[in-house]
Amino acid sequence: MKIGVLGAGKVGATAAQLFVEVGHEVAIANRSGPDSLADLAENLPRISPVEPARAVEFGELVLLAIPFRERETLPDAELFDGRIVVDAMNPYTEDYHVMDLGDDTSSELVAEQLPGARVVKAFNTMYWETLRDRGHPELPESERFALFLAGDDPEAKAVVADLVRDIGFGPVDTGSLADGGALQEPGSVFYHREISTAEAREKVRQLSISR
Repeated sequence: MKIGVLGAGKVGATAAQLFVEVGHEVAIANRSGPDSLADLAENLPRISPVEPARAVEFGELVLLAIPFRERETLPDAELFDGRIVVDAMNPYTEDYHVMDLGDDTSSELVAEQLPGARVVKAFNTMYWETLRDRGHPELPESERFALFLAGDDPEAKAVVADLVRDIGFGPVDTGSLADGGALQEPGSVFYHREISTAEAREKVRQLSISR
């Protein structure tokens, strides 16, 4: 699959490396320009440093790994039309306080900003070191670390779930962008929760019964 990554910090760069290691092609961009990403791409020929708009155009799937507070700097919304957009952003202020978004989840606001995109919340709850080091494709899915996802498009979620499996984690669907997205926000039950896929799926089941 062709994947565009916007943001080359810890999460974006780590995810990009994992994606290319399992055979996907990645175009990655940051606000400092392609030259700043030369070291990242030097030993990974499937990673191409590009401008942000080009990364979106390249990707069948686009990972958003920039700070949520900078989401207005994303390329034109029309470029995202029809693409699966994985929102890995968390709603922190510059001094790392959680933003008050009222009744909305952060991914609902991303979906409003990119109305033609197929938004899936994922890759936002796991520490980047865990993402880098704890994927185990050799394990049964139930024994892998859970990587949570939420969204309103079942087909888009299925694609993201397969990508999660590719890199050695177990996909756990928490529900819609509203209800499931809330379970993945900072301070929520699954945020920075290192748990097996089997345990996580049982917890989601219990929560769905209690609602």
